[in-house]
Amino acid sequence: MSQGPRSGLAAVSSALLAMSRHLEVRDVLKTIVASARELLDAQYAALGVPDDHGGFAQFVVDGVSDAQWKAIGPLPRQHGILAAMLHEARPERLADVRKDPRFEGWPSAHPDLVDFLGLPIRDGDEVIGALFLANKNCPKPEGSCGFTEEDEELLAILAQHAAIALTNARLYERSRELTIAEERSRLAHELHDAVSQKLFSLRLTAQAAAALVDRDPSRAKGELQQVAALAAEAADELRAAVVELRPAALDEDGLVATLRTQIQVLDRAHTARVTFTSHGVRALPAAQEEAVLRVAQEALHNALRHSGAAHVDVTLDRRGGGAVLRVTDDGSGFDPKGIRRAGRHLGLVSMRDRTSGVGGTLAVESAPGKGTTIEMEIPGG
Repeated sequence: MSQGPRSGLAAVSSALLAMSRHLEVRDVLKTIVASARELLDAQYAALGVPDDHGGFAQFVVDGVSDAQWKAIGPLPRQHGILAAMLHEARPERLADVRKDPRFEGWPSAHPDLVDFLGLPIRDGDEVIGALFLANKNCPKPEGSCGFTEEDEELLAILAQHAAIALTNARLYERSRELTIAEERSRLAHELHDAVSQKLFSLRLTAQAAAALVDRDPSRAKGELQQVAALAAEAADELRAAVVELRPAALDEDGLVATLRTQIQVLDRAHTARVTFTSHGVRALPAAQEEAVLRVAQEALHNALRHSGAAHVDVTLDRRGGGAVLRVTDDGSGFDPKGIRRAGRHLGLVSMRDRTSGVGGTLAVESAPGKGTTIEMEIPGG
């Protein structure tokens, strides 16, 4: 904090605010590492989260290029100075990590580390990670460490808040897993109610057609036409269920491509025309992208299953540093206040919870006979 207490406090505040913005564990880890490296002006930073098998479940670095990281090879094991952070659970400040008796060498592609500062990240008595910094960007007299006692105190403050951010992110991910399980259970019930009933009707209609083939071919033909219609409806329901059950390809394809793909499938599966347009949307934090996808799915579900709409339009546009999602249908509409009074929500509570959970806002415009518009705005990263 050589620039004075005010600038130092501002830097710490910025780092803590950056950590609190993210809900995904991986995003939190990356933010902690980048914040620590910038705050202490180090060339390299890393954070390891241990697994139960002597290795690291996750290991995030900053200051190392993608090419370098790929050349270094597999994640490190918990040995040497890395193990000391996790098992001895005390800070380590070294002038030259290579001269420490616990040093066991680096892979050939690993950058050369000299002065070193590391300390554990604790959640109560449990060590949930270890934070490392190396090669302080400052003049270093022969045999001395570039990292100071003040640096160590500053990193300790950052580590305490990192523990809170990491614990909150883990709780969020566990909560999300439970939510996904609940959604799958809901879909299973819908699949049973919609598809199995149609298949039962299909079977009875086919039996009636078989009984009429000889004595009343004209009626049998009508029954067979009904069989074809029921089969098509069952296929539509199955396709829609598969779209919702299939994991979203957000990580690989991004939000825009994932939405476009799912809406194309829904357009083929339903008699309603379903369209999608997007303009200028940038990549968003992972939690926000998932929230947008889930709100879009819920709004589409309502429009296609309950509103009787002939056309559903989905748009995703950039707004400032974030984005705005609109799902508009020309269906029967409803009275939002009346829905709440009747204790029916059409998924509105879930959509509002998802939106507020990522710092966004949700607006619902609808009236009987006037269609419905769901608008979700999120702030971005």
